[in-house]
Amino acid sequence: MRESPQALDPASLVASGSGNISRLMFETLVRLDETGRPQPLLAISWQSEPGNQRWRISLRDGVSFSDGFPLDAGSVVASLRGSNPDWKVVAVEEMVMIETATPEPDLPAELVLPRNAIVHRAGGKLSGTGPFSAGDWAAGKHLSMQANDGYWRGRPFLDAIEVAFGVPDREQLLALDLGKADIVEIAPESVRRAQADGRTVLSSEPAELLALVFANEARSDDEAHARDAFTSILDRNALGDFVMQGGGEPTAALLPNWLSGYAFVFPAAKQSDRVQQERTPRHLSPWTLAYNSNDPVAHVIADRVLLNARDAGISIQLVSSGAADLRLARIPIESSDPHLALSQLAAALQLPPPKFNSDSAGDLYAAEKSLLQSRRVMPLLHLRTAMAARANVHGFGMLPDGTWQLSNVWLAPEKQ
Repeated sequence: MRESPQALDPASLVASGSGNISRLMFETLVRLDETGRPQPLLAISWQSEPGNQRWRISLRDGVSFSDGFPLDAGSVVASLRGSNPDWKVVAVEEMVMIETATPEPDLPAELVLPRNAIVHRAGGKLSGTGPFSAGDWAAGKHLSMQANDGYWRGRPFLDAIEVAFGVPDREQLLALDLGKADIVEIAPESVRRAQADGRTVLSSEPAELLALVFANEARSDDEAHARDAFTSILDRNALGDFVMQGGGEPTAALLPNWLSGYAFVFPAAKQSDRVQQERTPRHLSPWTLAYNSNDPVAHVIADRVLLNARDAGISIQLVSSGAADLRLARIPIESSDPHLALSQLAAALQLPPPKFNSDSAGDLYAAEKSLLQSRRVMPLLHLRTAMAARANVHGFGMLPDGTWQLSNVWLAPEKQ
């Protein structure tokens, strides 16, 4: 993996691909199925009281952590309190009660997030209820996991998984081709080439947002008009087709269409005619744009954005560090529940939390439209998560949101 996580504790996870590693060791009370609907996992049922501020959760019997400690209400309460200090979590007989300060109709979906995994902490060690348990761990470099022989859903086929962290994309592909790795990540811009080279590639639905984010609200009507002109002139199709080599889906929406069903309503095509209508003021001060200087693709995208801005009469200066007027952000979509996903994106983009009056698609659309009308964020692309596997790997799958499916993975004997 290209990431370099510095901790295994799920409570410390930010939105990242490390969530897939966490799920192998630490399970949540609830899981989401392929349609994004909550399903039982460590919890067998849940029920909210009127107002959606108090939830009662019934736990599954016969489950133990990898250290042998039984799963009970007390261990669940201790774990959830650590990851959600704003929640009031208490044990009520054999059930767990969660009380929130504001209505949380999407609480079951929120319990699916990796940071809400149930962890038993004892003697400075972490134990989970997942199919694997942690072995040798070198922060940011290496992790070994062994099969949990007592796993409540049945022992996995694999005896162990070894994960190397902080490995650049090219080195991952080389390790795959040399037989030193069974599964590697494929960068979105490399998916098409990897498939053309005959590799076995699995990809998710677009599950990561690439967007431009302004640090502040528009300070004048002139700047607001400039932002409107800027978003109209952005050539998202060129970014998706040429820079990302088809691995990015052009978008002007925060949520991908597979998740919301309405992303196509927001026009993503370049609209040069609108630039003349907006009449960008010539006296507008230059903007600064920050990007990840360690990511060569981010640099290319930033350069393309700079050229688009010139067409709108806007001057942009690229910076790789320090404060900037806007930044190029790349944010994983944490949940396949659209309401929760929008709330998580808004938090990651440092935008006001969306307001929902119901769980309807119309209410979701209104909330997303309000965020976009703030002119604080300009979506560019939705990116796919992709993995490549060697031919001897069988049973590996991926959910639409990029969650790995390893429960039935097995390795065939190597051909001589």
